[in-house]
Amino acid sequence: MGKRLKVVGIENIEPGKKYVLLANHASLFDITAILAFYPGISWFGREHLLRVPVFGHILKMIDYIPMSRADVKNTRRMLDQLVKKSEGHSIAMFPEGTRTKTGEISNFRRGFIHVIRSTDLEVLPVTLNGFHSFKPKNRFWIDFGSRINVVIHPPIPNETLKHQTDLEIVHTVRTIIQSAYQQQHKH
Repeated sequence: MGKRLKVVGIENIEPGKKYVLLANHASLFDITAILAFYPGISWFGREHLLRVPVFGHILKMIDYIPMSRADVKNTRRMLDQLVKKSEGHSIAMFPEGTRTKTGEISNFRRGFIHVIRSTDLEVLPVTLNGFHSFKPKNRFWIDFGSRINVVIHPPIPNETLKHQTDLEIVHTVRTIIQSAYQQQHKH
């Protein structure tokens, strides 16, 4: 990225342990940032991203599981396939489903809840700061003056979340990620 990435909370990742990593999503560089501190993680996302120059090549080199438009109609089946394909690996997801346009953390979609309920993996909440200023959606140029950092929160035991309703899970995870979020504004 050409930037020094500050990572806070790396001690919250237990070596060798697998997680469902959930992070806010503001930039194409979010995946690269997460791979910098957590390589070997399984991702899933839209199939068309594989055709994006340079970025598509990076996705082909990692454990990226593409989802086609047809799969979107049957999200549960697609998520079951993701869990099966990623067995033995940590899984990374962006609960917002797409990059924010405003810099604010958007509403969470509920697909990640199915992954939590169908695995025994703990949830590792991650807050990505400054990435919207660095390279937001629909802006060609990168702002190398922006400050970017990652906050890795303590894991949430799967058992804690499995006893919550879907809305409670969304609230729990979103509140943790939001707690360390610092939106940067240009003056």
